[in-house]
Amino acid sequence: MPERLLTTGEIARYCQVSNVAVFRWIKAGKLPAFSTPGGHYRVAMSDFRAFLERSGMPIDDDFFSSGIKRILVVDDEPEVAEVIVTALGQGNNQYEFERAADGFDAGLKVASFRPDLVTLDLMMPDVDGFQVCQRLKSEEGTRNIRILIITAFPGDGNLERAMALGADDYLIKPFQLADLRQKVKALLRA
Repeated sequence: MPERLLTTGEIARYCQVSNVAVFRWIKAGKLPAFSTPGGHYRVAMSDFRAFLERSGMPIDDDFFSSGIKRILVVDDEPEVAEVIVTALGQGNNQYEFERAADGFDAGLKVASFRPDLVTLDLMMPDVDGFQVCQRLKSEEGTRNIRILIITAFPGDGNLERAMALGADDYLIKPFQLADLRQKVKALLRA
């Protein structure tokens, strides 16, 4: 997929400066750009990020993310799955969701949906979260999927076992929605 190109207007809005300031950066050779046949400048996303780093300007990782992230919510309690989807989707159009009610369904959805992150309940009937975690992290095509364990049963070594199987982080039910959002954002950035 080709790299996204930015207009001078997008760069000006991001930096909270005028278009004239962006033109000056380009003319001074500080910001690499090319001209379209119509005479408009375009800047590659990677060149803009490098410019921000060199200039010591703040970098908004959400702005530079590669687009929509896919999240598979695996929980045998539909109410919990709904809370997770609602909390993460509220005011955020950068996530696409799919739900699975058990580990078996999760395996099927991983193959077709290709998620970037899985929120995973540990205690489910038939194929449990431990088995899903182990399978995802042991296979070449799925080992880079981030896994956020969400469980009401952190005791008896459950969290330690899940982390040893390759889970990336965890939350204990009941959890704060702000914690859920923060952990998902951090995992998708990693």
